[in-house]
Amino acid sequence: MSLIEKIDEYKKVFKEKAPKNIQELMQQTTQALADSGITLKAPKENETMPLFSLPNHKGETVSLANLLEDGPVVITFYRGGWCPYCNFELREYQSSLEEIKSLGATLVAITPELPDASLSTSEKNELAFDVLSDVNAEYAKSLGLVFSLPDALKPIYLSFGIDVESHNGEGQFDLPLAATFVIAKDGTVASAFVDADYTARQEPSEVIKTLKAL
Repeated sequence: MSLIEKIDEYKKVFKEKAPKNIQELMQQTTQALADSGITLKAPKENETMPLFSLPNHKGETVSLANLLEDGPVVITFYRGGWCPYCNFELREYQSSLEEIKSLGATLVAITPELPDASLSTSEKNELAFDVLSDVNAEYAKSLGLVFSLPDALKPIYLSFGIDVESHNGEGQFDLPLAATFVIAKDGTVASAFVDADYTARQEPSEVIKTLKAL
């Protein structure tokens, strides 16, 4: 089953269980975000990707400049270990990790979660690639990828057992869009997937196609 098929299956169950008024509100806020044009601000193909130096889930500093010395880099952003769509994506990329590495590329995930939370996410999903903690979503903000969780959704998330502040820090509700970039060895963006719909994700097979074409 593909990543998109797994997500669609989960969405079907969610629609059967979640109250319609909550579903409508979530859809409205997602549509409003899409209508804002936020995705237009993100890095685009052939542009130079801004560099980062971020701590991984083990407390080590990882820099894009150093990673690019070894070859292309795949960067995927995720909201947090509390997000089921993100977890589906992370596990799917883990399944594709060996093929990505065989093409000379490095895969990293970037999240606004604090290091302790990102470590939990990495362990829960048995990830063998670096999960980088972008505290306060500063790097994602520099890319134009960040939105703040709407106030109307905060109590709904809490009712689902999702305490964003416990993952990101007190008062921190900034989250990245669903986004995946393939960065060529020269630092330019070879492909960019950016979507305002938090349930949307790029299939790892598409990333692998891009890597094969480099």
